[in-house]
Amino acid sequence: MRAEAFQVLRRKPVEGYDISFLITNYHCEDMQKQKLIDFIVQFMEDIDKEISELKLSVNTRGRLVATEFLKQFI
Repeated sequence: MRAEAFQVLRRKPVEGYDISFLITNYHCEDMQKQKLIDFIVQFMEDIDKEISELKLSVNTRGRLVATEFLKQFI
């Protein structure tokens, strides 16, 4: 099951959540429930991994910039 197969039913997230899924009765009847659950879990794991990588990248870049900036005072 691929993300492209999902029809976008809501683009605006639910208040208090960064990401929300609208799963209708159609999704539950048409798709295998376990595969639907697996897709959502895998999607969230992938997003979490990407966010962690971005945080590491930002921290690394920040250290490099700070090091270069502080070199002028040494």
